[in-house]
Amino acid sequence: MNEPTRRHAAPVVVAPEVHQPIPLVTRPAAPAIVQPHTVPSVASVVLPDGRIVTGYAIDTVQPEPGAAKPVVSRAAANIALGGVGFLAVCGGLLLLTTFITALTALVTQLITLAAVLFGGFIAVQVLNAGSRGGGTTVNIRKAVIKRNHFHS
Repeated sequence: MNEPTRRHAAPVVVAPEVHQPIPLVTRPAAPAIVQPHTVPSVASVVLPDGRIVTGYAIDTVQPEPGAAKPVVSRAAANIALGGVGFLAVCGGLLLLTTFITALTALVTQLITLAAVLFGGFIAVQVLNAGSRGGGTTVNIRKAVIKRNHFHS
């Protein structure tokens, strides 16, 4: 029973080794145009335990450029075009009303001219009738009326 007691040895503290992955080739990548049917570049990385991991580089996906949003909305453009059309119609209506007014004035002047000419013609006929010497003379005699009969 008198065995010697074993002493436990103190743990040995060792600083851990930190390994950072080191790429095999570090060249600045030139901008490459990715063409269809080409194989993308392969990247390799050395892990701390000595293993080499190889894989394809993942390119960031660029969204396809969609239709650029117009500066002015379609509704505003349609309202503006409607206003331009309305102004064009108003200009045409203004010309139409001017034309109708001028036509009315012309018709009024033609009617007035016809009335003046016709009235002048009638006046000349009336005034010339009294100056003619070859008119019909009617003699009115003393009539005698008996028993509702006219006797000349």
